[in-house]
This record gives sequence, structure tokens and C-alpha cells, in this order.
Amino acid sequence: MGLCFSSCAPRQTPSNSLHYSGSGREGESVNGGSSSISSISGNNVVFPSVETRNLKQFNFAELKAATKGFRSDTLLGEGGFGKVYKGWLHEETLTPAKAGSGMVVAVKKLNSESVQGFREWQSEINFLGRVSHQNLVKLLGYCCDDVEFLLVYEFMPKGSLEDHLFRRNTNTEPLSWDTRLKIAIGAARGLAFLHTSEKQIIYRDFKASNILLDEDYNAKISDFGLAKLGPSGGVSHVTTRIMGTYGYAAPEYIATGHLYVKSDVYGFGVVLLEILTGLRALDRNRPLEQQNLIEWAKPSLSDKRKLKSIMDERIEGQYSTKATMKAAHLTLKCLQRDHRKRPPMKDVLETLERIELIKDRRK
Repeated sequence: MGLCFSSCAPRQTPSNSLHYSGSGREGESVNGGSSSISSISGNNVVFPSVETRNLKQFNFAELKAATKGFRSDTLLGEGGFGKVYKGWLHEETLTPAKAGSGMVVAVKKLNSESVQGFREWQSEINFLGRVSHQNLVKLLGYCCDDVEFLLVYEFMPKGSLEDHLFRRNTNTEPLSWDTRLKIAIGAARGLAFLHTSEKQIIYRDFKASNILLDEDYNAKISDFGLAKLGPSGGVSHVTTRIMGTYGYAAPEYIATGHLYVKSDVYGFGVVLLEILTGLRALDRNRPLEQQNLIEWAKPSLSDKRKLKSIMDERIEGQYSTKATMKAAHLTLKCLQRDHRKRPPMKDVLETLERIELIKDRRK
């Protein structure tokens, strides 16, 4: 396919730096570095290899047709670097299909003025174009057409874990304890795969909004825009500019820019705590002492009585005390401040699978 990323770099002149605003709201980026076009289109560009050639290269007209012209009624969501639309393609040929027919896909359309967005577009192709796993969202193809940059993914009909945990919808049943465990196990399996793959991958932005759900609530990790190759040659960490989401980013990464494989484990611990409590990692609308979920809830995770008081009331009566105590203990391990004391994701997965087998709700 031979896509040349340097020829696709955005032509707009960006500002010299992208500053973190300091409010710390969920969903805002942690960013400690500057950004300029030269850092994209020079020697740092990574070109797709033969490994990524199973991806389809779309042209802009095809994706415009597939999404009904990017009409507002096909809009699925919007983030800092672009919008995601619902589209339809013929399953065999991946050519545009009539709305309501063929295969449903999600089309991410990049804001063409976003330099960071262009980097993330590159990263998605370079990681999801190379790896495949049942618990990673499948990337079907991409588009690089003048100043238009798009990505095409499989469609995940149940939305994100964030939608189900935090967006109280009277038309949607709250996630049961069993479904929450199933989702946690699927996400853990995906993260463990990344950490143990031949080219070790650090995901770097693990959070509830990046865990998508299929029709049967199988979890798939999405959005590889901030992913990094792990350390090699005996080095313990990767040093990189600080990016991610406050509330989920590991303390050692925020403090030093040193990114370890187990920095992802911290993020997993935050999401596990959100699954148990039904509360966001950061929420300025809660009382002051409860705004930071980790600081507020951590002391309750080792106490049976206190744990029950912070558990999501929507799943009361669905779990055993033994299961929740084991889940709380695992959460504490993942949230250790010293990254060396956190368990590897393989061990996290095995522990969750054992917890899933605890079915007696009376004990």
C-alpha cells in the first residue's frame, strides 16, 4: 500500500504548544510537551510496514457516501481530535452501502487542524494495523485524502463502559455484577495481550470511555492513539512526554514522564474501582473530599463493612462479600504507588477469572 505519512501531514500551522488547562476534569489530556509540524513530518515519522497492508485504504468520497455525507443523525460521538460517525459498508467489498444495509462501521473523522490528532491517527494505524485480538477493536481501514484523515472500525453496538456506568439512562438496565466482571475480564485479557505480545505495547490511556462493548457485552479496547512500544534491551521504562487522562494516569508517569508497562496496571485499577462503585475517577460535582475517587475510596477497600458502603447500590444483592473483597484487594494491588509492587496484567486476569467463579451471593 506504501502510504507515506509525511506526505499526509496536516498543512495548517498549529500553535507551538498544547497546554493542560489545569482543571483536571475527566477526559482532559495530561500533556507536558510542545507540538509542531516539524516533529511529525521529519525523521520521526513511522511508515506502515507490510504487516499493515491488510487494512483497506479508502478515499474520502467512499466514506462520505458510507456515512450519508457525515450527517448529524449519523454522529456517534465527539472527542478532542475529531468526530465519530456511523456508516454502512458492503461486508465483502468494504464499499459504501445503503443506510440500514450491509455492515455497520464506525468512522472517525479527524479535525484536520489538530496536529496531535494526526499523531494519533498514525499511531492507530501502526498499532491496530499490526495486532489482532478478540478484545481489541478491529481497525478495518483508513483514509488519507488531501487534508482529510479518517479511520474505519468495527461498530460496537453497546457503546462504552463509561456510557453504562455513569450516564444514567432510565431506558437502559444498569450493568449487573456478572456483566461488570465479564467486561473487566475482557479488558484485562486485551491489556495482557498487549503487554505480552512480541513487540510489547504500553497502551497509556486505559479508561472506561476506551472500553467498548459488542452486542453481548464483550469488552474491546479501543483508541490506540497514545500507545507506545515498551522498553527493550534491558531498559525498564520508556521516557516520553506526559499524555493521558488525569485520574487514570499512574503517579510515576505524571511525576517523571517515565512510562512502565505497569503504568497501564494502575489505570486498570482505577477502572476496576469505577466498576465497583459506579463512580467516576474524578468528579467536581461530588463533595470536595469525594471528588478524587482513588483518594476517597482507597481506605475502604480493605474493610468489609466500609467496602459495602461504597459499592454501587444498583448491584446490591447480586454479589458475594467474598467476591467483592477479592476484587477490592486486587484493586488495591493495581493502585500501588510503587509500580514494582503492582501485579502484571496476566496475574490480574487470572485473579478476575477466579473471582468470576465465586457464585454464592450469601457469603
